[in-house]
Amino acid sequence: MAGTSGRRDPLALEEPPQPRPPQQESRLGDQERLAQIHFKILRGHCDTVSSCHFCFEDTKILSCSYDKTMKLWDGEKGVPVQVFDEHHIAPISECSLTPDNKRVVTSSYDKTVKAWDMETGKMLWTVDQEGPVTSCNISCDGKYVVCGLDIENAICVTDAVNATTVAYVQDHHRSTVTRCRFDPDNERICSVSSDQTIKLWDIIAQSTTIAIDEAHTNVISDCCFTIDGHYLCTASWDKTLKIWDIKTGEFRCHGPVCLNEGHEGSVSSCIFSKDASLVVSGAYDKTVALWNAGARYKKLALKGHVDWVTDVAISSNKKWILSSSKDATLRLWNIEKIDHVPEAIESRNTRGSKVAQCEECEKPFSLLYCDESEEVTKCVFCRLAASSRSVLPLPPIEVPDL
Repeated sequence: MAGTSGRRDPLALEEPPQPRPPQQESRLGDQERLAQIHFKILRGHCDTVSSCHFCFEDTKILSCSYDKTMKLWDGEKGVPVQVFDEHHIAPISECSLTPDNKRVVTSSYDKTVKAWDMETGKMLWTVDQEGPVTSCNISCDGKYVVCGLDIENAICVTDAVNATTVAYVQDHHRSTVTRCRFDPDNERICSVSSDQTIKLWDIIAQSTTIAIDEAHTNVISDCCFTIDGHYLCTASWDKTLKIWDIKTGEFRCHGPVCLNEGHEGSVSSCIFSKDASLVVSGAYDKTVALWNAGARYKKLALKGHVDWVTDVAISSNKKWILSSSKDATLRLWNIEKIDHVPEAIESRNTRGSKVAQCEECEKPFSLLYCDESEEVTKCVFCRLAASSRSVLPLPPIEVPDL
């Protein structure tokens, strides 16, 4: 388990960064020769920045840190406008916002989950747990909060209004729960673990409906849903990401879509763009990768952090990527012209692909030249949706009660 901000990390290659005054820098990305991506550096935390989000229609940024604080930043100016502090007494592992940006929850290694009012900055409630809390997420309707626990390998669901426990699932995994997420319908909770498994737990039935054993060959560090809940992406220390079709269960017979050869180190985080055309990932190799989800290849690597990338986010309009790092900074990358960046063009040409328009959803998608003989006219998501309509969906995997 990670230590507090004043404790030496045994895996660190250098001394922890010293506190620096809040500031931001804007310049051309320190990329390899072909990248040419502009970015801003946001400085203000004095230890690992563990989680980051866009909010308030992408005009502001929310971050939390091992320095026990959470900060709200002005996205354009790159400076903190509000600081939430003096309540957690150990590193904050994650923060999660309601869609209306009115409330935020934080989880911490101090064994607590806390809810905050975004407007006033006041803490609304605290829920104590038996051990360090590794992850937290608030449902899209703002009714529930789920957290992942190190002790008892459990997930705990809390009523977001009155802070009462709705469900406590002990020994949900065989090892530490590393991340937990509500699906967009607020019906299921996905949790991933260092035991290399994925589980989807139904809130109404209060039972596990899908369990995928040996989903990766190492710790699964993160998971995220597409906005329609059709697909789930997982990131792992085995240096890969995988996309699972959980709506039709197609992964049971054909396996997941695998995104590999994008990182040289363990993958720490992942997120879909709003239209599901991109996957963004961060890794312990200090890079952020942008993937074409349909054509399954890495479009571009963003380099500049001097330590592990801990979390990533993407703006609704796909113009900005946000990353947080163990180097105590956040970076705001401008990818608005990514398709004109030489490195991305070279990557696309190497893959032998062109951009086509889906005849059903009318969105652009990458089409490999080798697929032209098949007369592919729909993107991979519309093709999979069409195939699911022609067959009966597979029943959920039954998992015996533990």
